[in-house]
Amino acid sequence: MAIYAIGDIQGCYDDLLRLLEVINFNPHEDKLWFAGDLVNRGKKSLETLRFIKGLGDAAVCVLGNHDLHLLAIAYLHKKAKKKDTLNEILHASDKDELIDWLRKRPLFHYNNHYGLLHAGLPPQWTISQAKMMAASLENVLRADDYLEFFKVMYGNKPDLWSNKLEGVERLRFILNCFTRIRYCDAQGRLDFHDKGKPGTQQSHLQPWFSFKSRKNIDLKIIFGHWSTLGFYEDKYCCGIDTGCLWGGQLTALKLGETTKRISIDCMNAHYLK
Repeated sequence: MAIYAIGDIQGCYDDLLRLLEVINFNPHEDKLWFAGDLVNRGKKSLETLRFIKGLGDAAVCVLGNHDLHLLAIAYLHKKAKKKDTLNEILHASDKDELIDWLRKRPLFHYNNHYGLLHAGLPPQWTISQAKMMAASLENVLRADDYLEFFKVMYGNKPDLWSNKLEGVERLRFILNCFTRIRYCDAQGRLDFHDKGKPGTQQSHLQPWFSFKSRKNIDLKIIFGHWSTLGFYEDKYCCGIDTGCLWGGQLTALKLGETTKRISIDCMNAHYLK
């Protein structure tokens, strides 16, 4: 059995199928780990969502910020943004089934060697804490009163972890870590403004994964979310959002004792301008 972690798809369904052909994916033997942002901005979000859901136990996918955006629109009847490509899902005959399935996806998936999430972790959390934080929010998203959280989930505050955080503030901080962060300051304060590649950020910021004192380096973290970073790998983490949506590449990372990168070129940008 092979395990492949795949970067942000965002509705680029045809490129996903091409990549699965290249890696000779066998749904009866292999596993796919999707790093979130299955949908939005690309042209075939509905096909992507149906396909991955249809893989059943052969696929694991964590929630990304665009996936949560779809859920918020569906549940709160929020107006879609101009550049969203979610209408086909929202008007599909199996919409309710797809949305319910997506809501119940995890924020953090792991085995003995690797962890998968969409964005990042604050340097203050250990892996044990990260597991507990993800589980606590997953329980809220899967509870009968999940709508109450969707009403208050958006916001940039609090941006600094404290064990004293409670209620909505604690849950929002957890969500922003797993689905939104790229940079932090020296105290571990989350930044939500700088989105460029390392070297372009404000001088007081650094990538979340670059802290030498980071407490969560005992499990190699696979993440997406950061197309301007491109493919990145060191001893402790690997970024696999290689910008398929923008005409870059779609990447699969074969996980084992070592990792192997397999990427295909996406010659045409799928982003609807």
